[in-house]
Amino acid sequence: MATQHQRRSQNVPGDFYVDSSCIDCDTCRWLSPEIFNRQDGQSAVYHQPQTPDQRRAALQALLACPTASIATETAPKDLPAIQAEFPLPLVENIYYCGYHSRKSFGAASYFIQHPEGNILVDSPRFQPSLVKQLEALGGVRYLFLTHRDDVANHQKFHDHFGCDRLLHRADLREGTKTVETVLEGTEAIPFLKDCLIIPVPGHTEGHAVLLYRDQYLFTGDHLAFSARLGHLTGFRNHCWYSWTEQIESMKKLLSYPITWILPGHGRRYQADSATLHQDLKACIQWMESVA
Repeated sequence: MATQHQRRSQNVPGDFYVDSSCIDCDTCRWLSPEIFNRQDGQSAVYHQPQTPDQRRAALQALLACPTASIATETAPKDLPAIQAEFPLPLVENIYYCGYHSRKSFGAASYFIQHPEGNILVDSPRFQPSLVKQLEALGGVRYLFLTHRDDVANHQKFHDHFGCDRLLHRADLREGTKTVETVLEGTEAIPFLKDCLIIPVPGHTEGHAVLLYRDQYLFTGDHLAFSARLGHLTGFRNHCWYSWTEQIESMKKLLSYPITWILPGHGRRYQADSATLHQDLKACIQWMESVA
């Protein structure tokens, strides 16, 4: 838990603050950009909430923080109401789970309310209030794990919901060797009536992405929008397997009319399919330029 004696000096005076346990995962900065920014390699409060919407976003960031590095000087009486909002609706029947896990270095996870069985994409923290809300939405039938890094509390979700976990064979490790569905190969795999699992080796050997309704691409650590660079990107400094293969994997995605990028790390991105196609081509050119 964040503590006053570890409060970063970069925080402006006031109720909300970030302490020195911050791991610079960026979560609070994209959830509440009017309140949090990056200073000297970690997050800090640069503007105290002034409106109800700002306070709500700041409390959402507090709850989502994987290291509990955000706190308030006074106990927030409205926190239970904010807890009950997760998972947050994004678009149509897609939700953002919040409650990032330190085990996944703060990766985001998502929930799809699906008529053939609800899908959890990567694992958030197994947080009681989140679990209760997922139960109210119909539970979890499938837990799609994009790659080995962002599995977090997958076992607890499996044990509670009885969900089938899906992970590529190349990314199986000791803690995931008992998953129910082991994905194979590098060709796209049909899943349910409107989903496609696309293996995209690069970040890790067994990385895969989930394409829903041909539009919504859940990308794990393969592809995201970079606020620093101002364009779509792979993570050159965090490529654990092969940058060359990640570039080739990225080219596969040009075949689909994607309109949403929903990553584990990095920022979400939305555009019409033609624009996103051009942005993806520019991303590939950038990746090739820094190979």
